[in-house]
Amino acid sequence: MENVFYEGRVMWSQIDANRHLRHSAYADFAAQARVQTLESLGFNSDLLEKLKIGPILFREELIYLREISPNDTVKVTCLLTKSRKDGSRWAFSQDIYRGDGVKAAQINVEGAWVDMVRRKLTGLPPEWAEAFLHIPHSADFVLEEIPEKN
Repeated sequence: MENVFYEGRVMWSQIDANRHLRHSAYADFAAQARVQTLESLGFNSDLLEKLKIGPILFREELIYLREISPNDTVKVTCLLTKSRKDGSRWAFSQDIYRGDGVKAAQINVEGAWVDMVRRKLTGLPPEWAEAFLHIPHSADFVLEEIPEKN
């Protein structure tokens, strides 16, 4: 299994009344994997504060395939499926695997960067846009041009 950016144990607080991983915990695991993916390239909270930007999601799709039980472990992958050259818009595909290696869920997200001062969408500074594109790519990765401003 490649491109695992998060590995951890399912906690009791993440279990629902049916005694398996609650739906929102899948999204939490995927979000943590994306954060750790970004941190692996230097996009830590100090840098984001300095740049005055933050990631936002436009869409999050969770496809549940198998149950995950209490005290199981999970591994979460993270692949960039689409990005503009300036990193301003992007999409990730993520898989969550149970401790026995069975794929339990797929998560697809689309998002962007927001300028925290102006509260408007923004691209990354050129050196960070280049770094962002070093996130592992999916086999069908699409690099999009930056649209011209009218």
